[in-house]
Amino acid sequence: MFRLSADPHDLQFPSVDSASPEGLLAVGGDLRPERLLEAYRHGIFPWYNDDQPILWWSPDPRAVLFPEKLHVSRSLERTIRCGDFRVTLDTCFRDVMTRCAGPRPQHPEGGTWITSAMVQAYSALHDLGYAHSIETWKDEKLAGGLYGVAIGGAFFGESMFSHAADASKVALVLLVRQLRAWGFTLFDCQQSSPHVTRFGAENIPRSEFLKQLKEALTLPDRRGRWEFDITD
Repeated sequence: MFRLSADPHDLQFPSVDSASPEGLLAVGGDLRPERLLEAYRHGIFPWYNDDQPILWWSPDPRAVLFPEKLHVSRSLERTIRCGDFRVTLDTCFRDVMTRCAGPRPQHPEGGTWITSAMVQAYSALHDLGYAHSIETWKDEKLAGGLYGVAIGGAFFGESMFSHAADASKVALVLLVRQLRAWGFTLFDCQQSSPHVTRFGAENIPRSEFLKQLKEALTLPDRRGRWEFDITD
């Protein structure tokens, strides 16, 4: 297993071709913004538990959602248009991350890969304008949302939460529509799940993902606080 250098000036990762069949690539290092951005630019992301060292992954195949292929069911479209939810961008990033890390219906006892160190690290990325949150509000209470990292024309989705039916789904749809309007070409879902496939996400070989990512990174970064500028 490749161990990352402790030297803060050495941000080099091994070739993703050396990842294990499960996608595990390297161990160690840190979560400084410079290293995180270097990782994402090469199709690598951290994923580990509190009792583990930092683990870095690059799975093959890779689950991606191409914004122009977004699929929205009729029922969800009706939910979006009925106006019960208000959706915002970048109004409470840390709160969204904390709720993504909180107990879920399927894991009421808690336990998460979103450790306190991860919250600190991605909050720093948010302060630098690279990490963003999408919030869904109902009756002026935070009902759902998601967060991720944006570099060039690629958005790397990290996690979502929902405290009301369809709240996170609404956030995802409106985010992808906004990304499409801004010219983003790639929404990285990392690994496939029934939740993302119902929106049109598909598995592609890692080599194809890296090709698509390289092209997306030629587009300019959209740093800073985001606001919606689409009308639907």
